[in-house]
Amino acid sequence: QVQLVESGGGLVQAGGSLRLSCAASGRTFSSYAMGWFRQAPGKEREFVAAINGRGDSTYYLDSVKGRFTISRDNAKNTVYLQMNDLKPDDTAVYSCGGAGRLGLARTMDGIDYWGKGTLVTVSS
Repeated sequence: QVQLVESGGGLVQAGGSLRLSCAASGRTFSSYAMGWFRQAPGKEREFVAAINGRGDSTYYLDSVKGRFTISRDNAKNTVYLQMNDLKPDDTAVYSCGGAGRLGLARTMDGIDYWGKGTLVTVSS
């Protein structure tokens, strides 16, 4: 069983930056691909970014490419989402998830373990 805990959310002005963290329990963290997803008020959850177990392959939602960067530190059992040039449309609850492989970490159905999420609010 893997437990995931997100942190780093908060209120930021448009154009600002935040770094989200997702800390995982367990000794098999490096074997999991990890994904970040978000759910804005009144909208469905959507994929944001994913990274493979080694940390050398990533995928991004088109609208965040060039602004968001996913990374991981397997020694710390943590995956990060660096978010720059934030926009009001980025306002959402951001959740991390673990999956067996990178392709699955890009889809909600492929996620085996979910964190509870952290709220990001971007003011205009």
